[in-house]
Amino acid sequence: MGGLNLEVFKFGMYLMFPIGIMFYFGTNLDERFAVPDFWPKPEQANRVPLERDEIHAELQRLKARRLYLRDRRIENERANGANNINDNGGGNGGEGRGNGA
Repeated sequence: MGGLNLEVFKFGMYLMFPIGIMFYFGTNLDERFAVPDFWPKPEQANRVPLERDEIHAELQRLKARRLYLRDRRIENERANGANNINDNGGGNGGEGRGNGA
């Protein structure tokens, strides 16, 4: 069939092909596959408060945000509730029994 030369060539290909692929994709990774500004800068990232005053301020901020969102949700529910009452014919449940029948 092929002989010794073919076997040596195949063995060389089996060894050199993966090594060549690893060398091609393994060199200059920062230049070829880098995405600029992918990671946030330290001043843009969240910072965990460590001091007692910072923790208290963060808790107050979270509480204020939670209460603000709660008030907005309640106002939206009231507005939607008023719209639903008007759409249902005056708030009698929407069954159409408003004329005494």
